[in-house]
Amino acid sequence: MMRTLVAFVLAGLSMDALAHDLITAESAQTYLAAVTELQKTIASKEPAAKRAPAHLGLGGTLDEIRELLNRDLAAHGRVQGLPSNFLMSELKARGAELALAPDKSRFLANVQHYREALKLEPSGPVAADAAFRLLQGYFYDSFTSDPLQPGAQTRAQLAEQIRLGEGLLRMHPHHGAREEASFILAIHYVQAARAGRDAQEQAAFAHKARALAGEFLKTYPDSMRAVALPHLLESLPPGR
Repeated sequence: MMRTLVAFVLAGLSMDALAHDLITAESAQTYLAAVTELQKTIASKEPAAKRAPAHLGLGGTLDEIRELLNRDLAAHGRVQGLPSNFLMSELKARGAELALAPDKSRFLANVQHYREALKLEPSGPVAADAAFRLLQGYFYDSFTSDPLQPGAQTRAQLAEQIRLGEGLLRMHPHHGAREEASFILAIHYVQAARAGRDAQEQAAFAHKARALAGEFLKTYPDSMRAVALPHLLESLPPGR
C-alpha cells in the first residue's frame, strides 16, 4: 500500500530530473551569468514588482542546477565532472551555495527565494508560481522515503504548508501546476489527520483529505497520481 504511494511520488521527481541535460562548461557559464544578473536586480533599489520576479527566477535557476547535481548524487554518490564542481564553487563564492540534506544524499530546494518573492508580491502570477515552488520544494525535502513520515516536520510547518496549498488552489484555480499542488495538499491533509491532537481535529483533516481526493479523481482521472490516492486515504486514522 505505502510502497505504491511512495513510488508515485518519487516517480514525479525522477521525471522532472530527466528533463534536463547534464552540466557542461558552457551551461555552467550560462547559469552563472543568469545568477549574477538576478542577484543584481535583487540587490538593487528597483520596485518590488521587479525584485519579486528576480527572486522567483533565482530560486528556479538554483533548483534547476540542484536537480542536475542530485542526479549525480543518486547515480554516483558524489558530484562528478569539472564543470559541475566549478559551478558549485562559483555559486558558493556568489552567496548562492546549494545546501546539502543532513544525510548528504541530495541538495535541498532554495525555498528562501520563493518566500522573498511572496513577501514582495503577495498576489498575481509571480506569487502563484512562488507559492507552488515553495509548496513543492518543502514537500519533497521533508521526507526521505515515505511522504507520510516527514523527518522533523513541526505542527507549525505543516500548518504553513496547508495554508499555502489552500491559498494557491483558491486564488489561482487555473494554475498550470494545480494537479501536483492538489496532490501534495492531499498528502499534507493526511499527515495532519494522522498527527491530529484529538478526534475532532483528526476527523476534520480526514474529511478535507477525502474531499480533495474526490475532486482530484474527477478532475484528473487519467493522472498517474490518481492511482495513488486510494492508497493514501487508506492511511487515514481508523474510523476517520
